[in-house]
Amino acid sequence: MEGAAEYLKELLARTESLPSDLRSTFGTIKELDTQVHDTIEALDGECETLLSSIAEMPAETRRTELSRLQNMFDQALEASDQKVALATKAYDEVDNHIRRLDEDLLKRGAGHGAVDAAGMRSFGDALVEDMPVDPNEPTYCLCHQVSFGEMIACDNPACPTEWFHYNCVNLKTKPKGKWFCPMCRADQL
Repeated sequence: MEGAAEYLKELLARTESLPSDLRSTFGTIKELDTQVHDTIEALDGECETLLSSIAEMPAETRRTELSRLQNMFDQALEASDQKVALATKAYDEVDNHIRRLDEDLLKRGAGHGAVDAAGMRSFGDALVEDMPVDPNEPTYCLCHQVSFGEMIACDNPACPTEWFHYNCVNLKTKPKGKWFCPMCRADQL
């Protein structure tokens, strides 16, 4: 019981800042989104104004105006790229917490990694419905599951699968030297 209490304290310490970190990240994303929206809206108005008077403008003024509009567009694009980077960072942060929890469950003997046909995973005596997998998250291994726990890469650069869960290829530790998956080993024979 004492081990479980200590584990819960460690878990809370590791995840305590996650909600506030995410709130801060999403707040920044919202600010950047407002900035992009305002810039694009201003850019639309500036483009309409330029198009209505471009025929009468001297060539140098046209170049200056087009350069200014290009700068506005570049600012919007840069802010959009920052939004994507922040969203990716937030996703990775949550994903890392989930992976650590999965690893902790496996280490503590609570998770078995096996999912039955109904999509249920057993944890001790209880059955828990698996969380849906992000359809954009890549799958790996012979089991065609997402990345979790310890994994190993096949040393064949042409391997179609690339990464494998230790349990699925009967590994307990990282082998010394090059390692080839069962499919690539069979191809070499």
